This record gives sequence, structure tokens and C-alpha cells, in this order.
Amino acid sequence: MRLIARQFSAFVIVGLIAAVAHYGTLIGLVEARVMGPVPATLLGFLGGAAVSYILNRRFAFASDRPHREAMWRFGVVSVVGFILTGLIMAVLTGLLSAPYLPAQVVTTGIVLFWNFLANRFWTFSVPPQP
Repeated sequence: MRLIARQFSAFVIVGLIAAVAHYGTLIGLVEARVMGPVPATLLGFLGGAAVSYILNRRFAFASDRPHREAMWRFGVVSVVGFILTGLIMAVLTGLLSAPYLPAQVVTTGIVLFWNFLANRFWTFSVPPQP
């Protein structure tokens, strides 16, 4: 249990760093009126994901899984997170007319748990030794 708590704490710290890229992109694109909140958050998600892979592999999970295995797994987890982000933001900002920044905070909180669990138990887990 202590290991999971340490990993989750490191995951959150990495997430805060990745959120700077994500939220910076979102806010910049929306405030410049380049695009709406949903496509802007999805572009921001991609930038945050790149930061997240590098830092989570090294610091949160200290994984020895080879990059060729971990990267495609991380990609699958990220695609699900990308879809969840788009759907949740579309519901919050579209159907419920919520302001985009509070909606993004809620979205981030929900997607954070998916990402942590999937990455901890699948992407960066160490394969069993025969």
C-alpha cells in the first residue's frame, strides 16, 4: 500500500507538470479565439501526454519495461484518456454550458484516476519473470 501511495503522489506531481503544457495550450487557444474548448483541450492533452510519458516512466513508476512495450501501452491508455477528455468536456461545456476552465478541472480529476490505474497496472508494470 505504501508503494501505491508513493507512486500516486509522484504521479500527481508529474501530472501537475504535464498540466502546465495541457492547460497552457487550452487557455492560449481558447482565449485567442483560435478554437473552442473541446478541440483546444484535446491538443493540450497531446502535449501533456508527451511530458507525462517521460516523467512517469522515470519518476512515478521507475519502470524497467522496454520502451518498445511501454510506449504502445501508454499510447492505448492515452487514447482512452483522450476520448474521455473529449467526451467529458463536450458534456460539461456543451450540454451543461459550464465555463471551460472549471470543466477542465473536473475532467482532469476524472481522467487522472483512469490514467494512474491503467499505467500502474498495465503500461509500466514489470512483466512476470519465468
